[in-house]
Amino acid sequence: MQFTHSLRKNRDFQTVYKKGRSFANKYLIIYILENDQDQNLLGISVSKKVGNSVVRHRVKRIAKESYRLHEDMLNSGFNIAVIARPMAKDADFKQIEGAMLSLLKRHHILKEENLDGVIS
Repeated sequence: MQFTHSLRKNRDFQTVYKKGRSFANKYLIIYILENDQDQNLLGISVSKKVGNSVVRHRVKRIAKESYRLHEDMLNSGFNIAVIARPMAKDADFKQIEGAMLSLLKRHHILKEENLDGVIS
């Protein structure tokens, strides 16, 4: 079982927001910044606009699991900050997973051999 490394400090998130590139859809916003390491660092942010703590934690778990399932398909060396939009509270796993894969594809960090089966 793989362990997903996390962005933890506020200054790390702020660096990704200020210097990274972003793409968005109706469920998620993803910022990506190269980190000069051999691993990706994932940070997920869900604000109170999305819902109460139960809803926010559910959205965060779904986003983290959809990343974890496809982590081996990604190029390494990036800090990834995922921000959930309020529409994400009504989305199921497949919708959030599709939204995440679509945005990762737009950022061009999916490995080339995996682009055929990705939801667009």
